[in-house]
Amino acid sequence: MQVQSNSDKFFQSKVLGHPAGLFVLFFTEMWERFSFYGMRVLLINFLTMAIIGTNPGWEWDIGVASTLFATYAGLLYLTPILGGIIADKFLGYRMSVAVGAIVMTLGHACMALDTEITLYLGLALLVIGTGFFKPTITSIISEMYKDLPQKKDGAYTIFYMGVNAGAFFGMMLCGYLAEKVGWSWGFGLAGVFMLLGLIQFWFAKPLFGTIGDKPDKNKPVAHVVETSAPEKLDQTGNVSQENTRRNPFTPLDSVLSAISALFGLTFLLDGPFRINDVPLIPEFLTLNFGETIIPAKVTFILVGLFIFLFLVFSRISRYERITRNRMIAVIIFACFTIFFWMSFEQGASSLVYFARDYTDRFLEGGAATAFLIIDLLLTFVPLIIITWVLVRLWIETRKEILMSNVTLIFCFILIWGLGIWKTNHDLGTKSYEVTYTGYKSDTEVNEDGSPVFLPVTEGMNTEGLLTTTRTGTLPVNEELKPGQDVLVASETGTLRLVDAEKEKMIREQLADNPGKASTIINAQVVNIKEQAVVEITTSWFSILNSFFIIAFASIFSKIWESKYNPSAAVKYGLGLIIMAIGFGVLAYGSNGLVQGSGDASRVSLMWLVFAYLFHTIGELCISPVGLSYVSKLVPGRMIAFMFGMWYLAIAIGNYSAASLGGMIEEIQSEYSMSVFFLIFTIIPAGAGLIIILLNPMIKKLMHGVR
Repeated sequence: MQVQSNSDKFFQSKVLGHPAGLFVLFFTEMWERFSFYGMRVLLINFLTMAIIGTNPGWEWDIGVASTLFATYAGLLYLTPILGGIIADKFLGYRMSVAVGAIVMTLGHACMALDTEITLYLGLALLVIGTGFFKPTITSIISEMYKDLPQKKDGAYTIFYMGVNAGAFFGMMLCGYLAEKVGWSWGFGLAGVFMLLGLIQFWFAKPLFGTIGDKPDKNKPVAHVVETSAPEKLDQTGNVSQENTRRNPFTPLDSVLSAISALFGLTFLLDGPFRINDVPLIPEFLTLNFGETIIPAKVTFILVGLFIFLFLVFSRISRYERITRNRMIAVIIFACFTIFFWMSFEQGASSLVYFARDYTDRFLEGGAATAFLIIDLLLTFVPLIIITWVLVRLWIETRKEILMSNVTLIFCFILIWGLGIWKTNHDLGTKSYEVTYTGYKSDTEVNEDGSPVFLPVTEGMNTEGLLTTTRTGTLPVNEELKPGQDVLVASETGTLRLVDAEKEKMIREQLADNPGKASTIINAQVVNIKEQAVVEITTSWFSILNSFFIIAFASIFSKIWESKYNPSAAVKYGLGLIIMAIGFGVLAYGSNGLVQGSGDASRVSLMWLVFAYLFHTIGELCISPVGLSYVSKLVPGRMIAFMFGMWYLAIAIGNYSAASLGGMIEEIQSEYSMSVFFLIFTIIPAGAGLIIILLNPMIKKLMHGVR
C-alpha cells in the first residue's frame, strides 16, 4: 500500500495553484505586519508630538525618542535568533507562531494605555513576541514545500505580497485613525488585528497536518557535518559532505558567543535606561586622550566588537580555503548591509519627523481632488484584490476550517468599514476662512528674511507686540456659520478646531503641565471656502514603500531572471547608490529650508514621493542578495551562527538609523536640513561604489556560487 506523504495531503486543497494553507500563512503574516507597521509608523510621531494640543503626544526631544526606537529596532533582529532555536528544539513552528502572536497582542494592548510604564512594557513584549513569530512562519513554508522545491519561489512571492499588503494597510489605517481620532485608537487597532490574525491561524490547524508540529525527540534527525579538511565540490559548486570530519564549537567559542551577546544586549538596553538616568554602561569607561574623549558607550561596544570579531575569524580560520573564502564573502555583504539599513530605515524616524514638520501636507483645489482620487484607488484596488483571494480561500476550505474563514471575513468587514469611513471623512471635510490675531516674530524669519507670523494665544501678554489680523484656513468635518466665534489651535502646519471636548482636554493638559503655554486661539469664521483643503496624514507617506514594492517587484523579478542579471556585489552597489539618489533628492528639495512656522519651513510633498520611489528601487536591487547567500555560501554547522551574524548586521543598521535620525533637528539647527540628507547620500553612494569595485574579488571568494 502506498502511503500518502504529509505534503501530498497538504497539496490536495489548492488556491491559485498553491495549497490553501499558504494563504492562511499569507493572512497570518498580513495581520502581523499590519500591527507591526501600524504601530511602528506611529511611535516617533506620537513621542515627539506637542504635549498640549487637540491630539497631544509626549513632546519628547527627537533625539530621546530615537534613542528608545533605536533599542527597539535593534532588538527586533536579535530575538528571532533565540526564538528560532526555541521553535526548532521545543515548541514547534505552529506553537511558536501562536505564542509570538499572543505576546505581541499584549504588547499592543499595553501601548494603547498611553503611560510611560506600559509603553516600555509594550515595546518589550513586542520584541519578545517578534522573536517567536518572525523566524517560524517562513520555516513552515519551507517545510511544506520541501518535497516540491520548484514551487517554493512562487510561494514566497505570494507570501511576501501578504507582508507588503499588511504593512500598507497597517500604516494607512492605524496612522489615519491615530492622527484623526487619537493615538490610543491607532495603537489599539494594531493589537486588534494581531489578535484576529492569531485566531484565524489557530482555527486553520486541520489544514497543516503535522507540518510545524512540536519536534519529536525520538525521531531521527539528519545531521549536517562540517569540514575542516580539504573540500570536495559537487556539480553545483557547493561543498560536498563526503569524506568530511566535524569542526564543532569549542568551549571557548561558546563562552565568547555568550560574552558577545551580553555586550550587545547591554549596549542596546543602555539607551532606555539612560533616558531614566540609570545607565547600564559605567562612565569610568570614558577614555580621555587630551582633547580627544572617547565616550563610555563607544569604548564598551568596541571591546564587545573586538571579542565578536575574534570569535568569527577564529571559527572561519579552522576551515579550508574555499569554505573560508565563501564565509568571508558573506561577512563583506553583512558589512555593507549595515550601510543600507542605516539609511533605508530613516523611514521610521527622521522621514516621519520631516513629513510632519517640514512637508506641505495640505492640498487645495485640483491638487486636493487628484489626491483624493489617487488615495481612493490606493485604498480600494488592493483591498478588492485581497478580498478576491479571501473568497477563493473560502470556496476551497469553508467546510474544513470554517471558524478560521469566519474570522477572516470579520477582519475584512473591519478593513472595508475603516476604508469607507476614512474616505467619507476626507470627502466630508469642509474648509472655512477664519480670522485671528497674530504678530510678527522678532526671532524667527522666513527664507527671504521676512519675520514669521505667529498667532496670539489666550493668556499671552501682547504688550509691545505689533499685532495684526490674519486670515487662515480651517479644515473641519463640522458645520460652521459665517460670523461664528470659534476656538482653534495651530498644530503641525494648520489650524485645528477646538470643540468643547478638546477644550476641556487642553485645559486639563495645561493643569498637569503648569510650565506650558496655552495653544488656544480665539478666531472668527469669515466664510466657507469654495475649494476644499485636504490634509495628508504624516503616516500616508510611509505606505509609498509598500505600494512601490507591489508595483515594481514583478518587473525586477523578471530582470533578475533574464540575461541582464548582474552579480550579487553589483546588485548591492546599485541598491545603495539608487537609495542614495533618493536622499539626494531630499537634500536638493530641502535646500534653504529653515526652522519656524513660516512658509519657508515646508517643502513640496513630491520630494518625499520621489525619495521613497528611489529607496524602494534600491531595496528591490538588494533584496535578492541577503539571506539567500548565507544559505548558499555557509557550511551546515555554521549556518545558524552566520544567520545570527547577518541579523546582527541588520540590527546594527537599524540601531544606527534611529540614532542618526534623532540628530535631524540638531543638524538642521547647526547646519541645514540639506546637510542632514547629504550624509545619507554620500555614505551609501560611497559604499555602493566600493562594493562594485570589490566585485571581482568577491566573485573569486564565492568560488562559482551565484
